[in-house]
Amino acid sequence: MTPAWRNGLRQALFGWLNLALTAPGVYLWLGLPLVLRQHGWSGTAIGLFQLASLPTVFKFLFAMPLDRRGPRRGAYRGWTVGLLLAYAAILCALGWRELLDERWTLFALAAAAALAGTWADVPVNALAIRILPASGRAWAGGIRSMALCLGAIAGGGFMLLAQSRWGWQAPFLIMAGALALGAALTLLVRDGGADPSGEPAPALAAPLRTYFRLDAARRWLPLLALLFPFIGSAWFYLKPLLLDQGLPADRVAWLAGVAGGAVGAAASAVSARGLKRLGPGIAVPVHAAAGFVALLCLAAAVGLHAPPAVLIACALGIAAAMGATAALAFGLMMSHARPGLQALDYGIQSSVFSLTRILAPLAAGLLLDAAGPAWMLAALAAASAGVLLLALRTAPGLRL
Repeated sequence: MTPAWRNGLRQALFGWLNLALTAPGVYLWLGLPLVLRQHGWSGTAIGLFQLASLPTVFKFLFAMPLDRRGPRRGAYRGWTVGLLLAYAAILCALGWRELLDERWTLFALAAAAALAGTWADVPVNALAIRILPASGRAWAGGIRSMALCLGAIAGGGFMLLAQSRWGWQAPFLIMAGALALGAALTLLVRDGGADPSGEPAPALAAPLRTYFRLDAARRWLPLLALLFPFIGSAWFYLKPLLLDQGLPADRVAWLAGVAGGAVGAAASAVSARGLKRLGPGIAVPVHAAAGFVALLCLAAAVGLHAPPAVLIACALGIAAAMGATAALAFGLMMSHARPGLQALDYGIQSSVFSLTRILAPLAAGLLLDAAGPAWMLAALAAASAGVLLLALRTAPGLRL
């Protein structure tokens, strides 16, 4: 088998793994809010439900055992298989019975699912950074973002339709099966079982501190923290917002879940190509500008009570900006991981990414209940304008 074919198959495997990891989270944090809204949950309650995903903030802690001292340091394949199966088991527990009226049980199991999914994400992407060539990292970021968008189709569209047609249990069993298949396919990957450098691992507190002192990290981490959460918040509340604007639930699932996910996936592919051709100095401000324009258009459409066709067009614009921005962020995250510490460095970046991704929707939910959807979207647009200014200032110093 030629190296090109081998790398292509590896990219396809990591695409499937990221899809299998993404779909449950999308269903819990983006699809399920539509069901919760139908059962009378307020915007604040839905925002607070996001706190169940807090384990994602501590991803750097979960990365530490993977890069620990010893002969099994960096044995990412074994960690991947075990954690994928644990995630599948928790999804089966979530689907054991309907939990819409058992809020604390739903919250606890959702938090356990977030923990398992967060932990599994670390070795999956550390393994990708290790075995994929550096020239393929922009595409790997694009493929991961495409998986996020296809996960939006699966978790935010098809799984909602499966729940509507076959009941509460069906989506969780389907997603657990996808994770189990991913675990089986991962066994076919040759990882080497440990860090190929052969060097002993340093105490992890030292490289953790050192990462934040790197000039590249100091330029990159503020952008990573702010690029996605505002466009991501609009994507998070898009389904409840369209539902509140009078669109029927099935139509919202198809438009925001399926069509929006497809648009986001296409935008991810375009973004990955643009990042390779333009470089981060140009690509980052362009993506920040796209997020600002998309948010401003949706805010205006909601504030002016635009007809459904305009709302749908603006919603698809949000999906495109979300998919493109996610591809950009994931591609650059791979470029800011040090050899031999892929899990730790990826975990640090992902923790920063996740913290703002959680806090922004919570603040947006409070603003939604206090001032309404138009003001919430206007505030997100204003914040994204600040991100654009930051990108124009700091992006030229980034590397790919």
